[in-house]
Amino acid sequence: MDAARTLFAERGYNAATIRGIAASAGVDPALVHHYYGTKEKLFAAAMRLPVVPSEYIGAALAPGAWPDGTGLGEHIVRTALTLWESPGLMETFLGLFRSAVADEQAAVMLREFVTESILGAMGRAVGLDALPAAEAQYRAGLAASQMVGLAVTRLVLKFPAVTGASVDDLARAIGPAVERYLTGEIAVPARPSSSRRTGR
Repeated sequence: MDAARTLFAERGYNAATIRGIAASAGVDPALVHHYYGTKEKLFAAAMRLPVVPSEYIGAALAPGAWPDGTGLGEHIVRTALTLWESPGLMETFLGLFRSAVADEQAAVMLREFVTESILGAMGRAVGLDALPAAEAQYRAGLAASQMVGLAVTRLVLKFPAVTGASVDDLARAIGPAVERYLTGEIAVPARPSSSRRTGR
């Protein structure tokens, strides 16, 4: 676990490998695979996450996993809030978020993990993987911006109007926006030019 935390922090989620973590710990990679299976499961264990995000999201968004009459976006918001505020996860979530705000390398690690494990799983569940990559990434990014904003205002900054609202109230209010980002009509921007990307 110490080796995993160190390499994830130093190299980011994408560049840290099970082979590298095993070498740092002085063990055979097969031993890591035996106990943890995948890099995502190893990361979840190292960061003390009580669930493996992709597995949780896949089950939560499976066909028939939510009541009739509840929209996709509403279900996603309700599922996320219920998970974030569950015992054992909120403290870990807030610690990861605060580290990401204060440290660029921590931000890279968290961004890569969220992109691959959380947004990737959500995208597969709602069919974004069938779209052109640029559109899928844009839609997932917009949905993430809504969800991260909700997490910040409710759990970190604790805006009274948001913290005082129930999970159901927030799901009904924010869910339609999340659903539109994922499946509705949106204008996908053209790829930015090199001058816009570099700020010249």
